[in-house]
Amino acid sequence: MVTVPGIPLNNEVTIPQLGFGVWQVPSDETAKVVGTAIQAGYRSIDTAAAYGNEEGVGEAIRAAGLPREELFITTKLWNAAHGYDQTLEAFDSSMAKLGLDYLDLYLIHWPLPMRDKYVDTWRAFEKLYADGRIRAIGVSNFQIAHLRRLFDKTSVVPAVNQIELHPNLQQVELRAFHAEHGIATEAWSPLARGNLLADPTIGGLAAKYAKTPAQIVLRWHLELGNILIPKSVTPSRIRDNIDVFDFELAADDVAVIGELDSGVRTGPDPDTFNPA
Repeated sequence: MVTVPGIPLNNEVTIPQLGFGVWQVPSDETAKVVGTAIQAGYRSIDTAAAYGNEEGVGEAIRAAGLPREELFITTKLWNAAHGYDQTLEAFDSSMAKLGLDYLDLYLIHWPLPMRDKYVDTWRAFEKLYADGRIRAIGVSNFQIAHLRRLFDKTSVVPAVNQIELHPNLQQVELRAFHAEHGIATEAWSPLARGNLLADPTIGGLAAKYAKTPAQIVLRWHLELGNILIPKSVTPSRIRDNIDVFDFELAADDVAVIGELDSGVRTGPDPDTFNPA
């Protein structure tokens, strides 16, 4: 079984550098899929209230029979629950669905700057953290301006910012800002929803290293120091995606992948995303 290295966060909590995401995993399949991931060696599981599958993640955790401290569980607050009191209620709901006594990492899923509630939401996160109900608190899809506002208005620097990040959207400026302020960078959609797997540059490197295109991209993330949460429902791919610790990319090859940055997103722009 693969052992995944850990990344220390700014409060000395350690998160596995490679975890398992369950976005778009159907709720009735989640327990089985997460169980397969845990058997393959994943110890970090990333879900969200919006995914509708927190119950399945909780079922898989219980079925695995591992000591709680061996698992790192993340969930996220959805947009409709922004605001201080609403956040506290939403957290209790997620914990009931997961069946957990404490959470390892809680994230604000989107900043929704047009609604202007993320500062009050973060204050609720700070309370939950101070009360010992969460080991680390962070954000997702926050831009530099959003992070600066949290710095100015609140007390706790986010431990993590989970952002869309892949070779086509490398977020160089935002990653540098994270590094300057002690925020860990976590990549969602690390494979650009599979769009990169047919890229000829990635394919050439896959042939060179005798690895799959997905393994090349995931290894690139690891070389940059990113935390990442690939997702699959296919057992063989679940196993392949964690089998990336027996090789390293040469610096020249990391640089070649760096040339693929086109700034193209597969998901919404955080500055304008404001769903009803």
